[in-house]
Amino acid sequence: MKPLLLKGGHIVDPSQGYDAVGDLLMAEGRIEALSKGLSAPDGADVLDVTGKVVAPGLVDIHVHLREPGREDAETVATGAHAAAAGGFTSICAMPNTDPVTDNQAAVGFIVKQGEAAEAARVYPIGAISIGQRGEHLAEFGELIHAGAVGVSDDGHPVVSSHLMRTALEYSLTFGIPVADHCEDPTLFEGGAMHEGLVSSRLGLKGIPAAAEEIMVARNIMLAELTGGHAHLLHMSTRGSVELIRRAKDRGINVTAEATPHHFTLTDDACEDYDTNAKMNPPLREQDDVAAVREGLKDGTLDAIATDHAPHHYETKERDFDDAPFGIVGLETALGLGLVELVEGGVLTLPELITRMSTAPARVYDLPAGSLARGAQADVVVFDAAARWTVDPQRFRSKSHNTPFAGRELAGKVEYTIVGGRLVF
Repeated sequence: MKPLLLKGGHIVDPSQGYDAVGDLLMAEGRIEALSKGLSAPDGADVLDVTGKVVAPGLVDIHVHLREPGREDAETVATGAHAAAAGGFTSICAMPNTDPVTDNQAAVGFIVKQGEAAEAARVYPIGAISIGQRGEHLAEFGELIHAGAVGVSDDGHPVVSSHLMRTALEYSLTFGIPVADHCEDPTLFEGGAMHEGLVSSRLGLKGIPAAAEEIMVARNIMLAELTGGHAHLLHMSTRGSVELIRRAKDRGINVTAEATPHHFTLTDDACEDYDTNAKMNPPLREQDDVAAVREGLKDGTLDAIATDHAPHHYETKERDFDDAPFGIVGLETALGLGLVELVEGGVLTLPELITRMSTAPARVYDLPAGSLARGAQADVVVFDAAARWTVDPQRFRSKSHNTPFAGRELAGKVEYTIVGGRLVF
């Protein structure tokens, strides 16, 4: 593999506090040097990235790749290439596949499919419980040995507090997070969108904010009891953000994430019964959006994760009540972050890179999120000023279910580099 030198870019590496114009040299799949005025070694490829941002490759710790079981909506390969197109060099695949990723063979399959894709790195997350049925723990040791980086029953809340406690205790042996979909199913049951004025006007059964907040509070209490690492998925309410803020102030081992749609949209997006605005947790109110943004600013919410949830178009072309939850997000996340958070004055550019790369890598202890010498040469280069319009038909993902079609965003990805090799 030839050395690769990126010349003249605006390099942003929060892991080292680096934010300046400079050059970045990669060799043998690793970062070799970061400085000004670097010379290209003999035989090196050189890319002039003047005026472009050079940052550690983005890290998405919450994606659904659908394979095995729903290859009509997405595969590991198409998801990995969609990720690369969005500037992501590492993604974590949730286990709610068919069959569930709850054993060594299933984890090994995801690992192999990810390697074969030759795009973004794919890290499997194993199931907490066998079959995601919430009854018996999966064999965490076998999952980790096969390549899983954490455990989750995402798509299904861990209803049993005893099972969640046991999972947190068991996870301490392996130093992994237990990621929970925070939802009280008795309050959620039959709901299609956020419970509020809009749901009442549309005649749709609502999902109250308390459905999320009750389970957030429980998981925080269990993390405090056990010392285990609880990671809280796709936080959407102001109450959840405040609970997590207080827990962190008390030193409880909890991390949390938020999605671009939850810091961008409100339940008003459901007004026309647009099923592309149907997601779980649902879009909330403006005060919730503001709280999520503030949580990202002050670090209460550690990471931005897409919850990329592809669905075949026929399944979304149903009545709102009957359509599945979820949207795709890998190819719009950076653009939304730049427009809504950076241009919106919520985060600085280094803070956005922290939430989309350095911090999420830390949640699952991934070898990513840094341009330090010796680190994996996983890099994104993007033009922060370039404007583009979301056209779902041009997505690399197999699915196009997005509420952002036709929206102008910023941040055109120029190059995505994994292990020193151009993958986009």
